[in-house]
Amino acid sequence: MKNEVLEKIAELITAAFGLIAALAWNEAITEMVKSWGIGAGAWVYAIIVTILAVLVTIWIGRAVARAKK
Repeated sequence: MKNEVLEKIAELITAAFGLIAALAWNEAITEMVKSWGIGAGAWVYAIIVTILAVLVTIWIGRAVARAKK
């Protein structure tokens, strides 16, 4: 039971840091899109973040697959 609690605490702390990083990137990308002066900033931002998320997810998946071999 003690090991399970420690594992869950570690997972929650990792997730919390992931959320903090995501919020920081959110702010950075929002500022970048605003600086471009594009009127439809929210749409551009959503598209950029979606493409980036897909590419990073694929990259991570491939890296994990290579590490398992």
